[in-house]
Amino acid sequence: MTDHTPGSGGQPEEPTPQTEGSPAGTGDTPPAGVPQQQPQQPQAQQSDPAQSHATPQPEGQQPYGAQQTEPARPYSPQQYAAQQEGQPSYGPSENQQSYAAQGATPHATQQFPQHAPWPSAGGHTAVQPGPHQAHGRRGGLVAGVAALALVCGLVGGGVGGFVGYQFGGDRSPGVTSLDQPRPARSVNNAPQGSVQQVAQKVLPSVVQLQMVTSRGAGEGSGIVLSQDGYILTNNHVVSGDGSGGRLTAQFHDGRTAQVRVIGTDPKSDLAVVKADNISGLTPAELGRSDDLPVGAPVVAIGSPFGLSGTVTSGIISAKDRPVRAGGESGSEDTVLNALQTDAAINPGNSGGPLVDVDGNVVGINSAIYSPGNGQGQAGSVGLGFAIPIDQAKRIATELKDHGSATQSTLGVLIGAGDQPGALVRNVVPGGPAEQAGIRNGDLITKVDDRPIQDPDSLVAAVRSHAPGDRVKITIGGDRTVDATLAGQG
Repeated sequence: MTDHTPGSGGQPEEPTPQTEGSPAGTGDTPPAGVPQQQPQQPQAQQSDPAQSHATPQPEGQQPYGAQQTEPARPYSPQQYAAQQEGQPSYGPSENQQSYAAQGATPHATQQFPQHAPWPSAGGHTAVQPGPHQAHGRRGGLVAGVAALALVCGLVGGGVGGFVGYQFGGDRSPGVTSLDQPRPARSVNNAPQGSVQQVAQKVLPSVVQLQMVTSRGAGEGSGIVLSQDGYILTNNHVVSGDGSGGRLTAQFHDGRTAQVRVIGTDPKSDLAVVKADNISGLTPAELGRSDDLPVGAPVVAIGSPFGLSGTVTSGIISAKDRPVRAGGESGSEDTVLNALQTDAAINPGNSGGPLVDVDGNVVGINSAIYSPGNGQGQAGSVGLGFAIPIDQAKRIATELKDHGSATQSTLGVLIGAGDQPGALVRNVVPGGPAEQAGIRNGDLITKVDDRPIQDPDSLVAAVRSHAPGDRVKITIGGDRTVDATLAGQG
């Protein structure tokens, strides 16, 4: 009772260790930021006096003084004698400091008291301190280095702690999403025309039908037509493959009821059934399909694979699609003039509604296309087909009232020809075609403005009308006739 077609890098260089206060050995490069010392040459002193200090030099080396822009002053006799004895020279006196002011004559000096303020660092002043001051300043520098090392150690410790925190994770408890309070109850008013709004409106009117026969069981869907239990569905859902069976309806509110068949029409694949001893159901609202445009949004509701109340959405992909459904291949009795949709339709959706954005039923879901070898149950590939509600409403009314329904007919037997169209093989005597002047061998190419490509196209076009409708038939490429369609059971 399923409605499917068979288918289917390098190591870092370690710095050479050096003894504090001694010049680097030959060929060694001092660490970055330490002035390089060369024998027998004066070193450049930094412009900032706070960064300068005199270091006693080993025997045989000259003292390291400040490099000056003016010519260097000659040693005094005392300094020369001291140099000859291998003693370092520190300047004129322990209590005085000798400054060579920038811009002075080569041999000019200025005397400053021991506690006189230091000249500005920006003056590029050359400095040659006395021995005690050199020792004090060296000690100050060592203390400053120690302080700097302490600060760096603190900073390093802080960085290490931060990295450890980042990689080790916070062990202290913190607020997570699980600790957040539950929000207030959401009042979700579905926007008009949304799938949610359509589902809320239509779901109470959709039924799951279950057929149990001697050959097995199957499911389908149906649409509530009345409060007292009339239901519209597909003929192939309730036919039981001709073996009869037990039919049960399960409604949206959870109630179930036995169902009996009121009338069936295999040619249109429609049926009306009635659930007994039940009331208070919600009838569906029926719309119209004649002015439904291609691309219009639609919603399909049903029980695919037994999953009742399933909602899918899509659009109208095409209209007036000739489709065989629910019958044997090659039989004109099952040709439908179908709406095509990409809303997911699967076995079990058969008989359920296809609705527009207003929640009005515009089609009865009946068939799907499934390519393959026909092994197992088919599934949706985005090609679903529904009987237009305009046709289904007329048939359902007749089935409810009379237990049977009539179909429109032109009164011809047709087949395929060498060209696109429906080839008339035989004209039924006294029928609409004969009365309109259609003859054997004519090739029907249009019904009104609808092109006819093959025999199925003609059957679908005729059955889209009601008996008594007047249509224009085009023969070949230029001949047209008017015909009034008849009805037959």
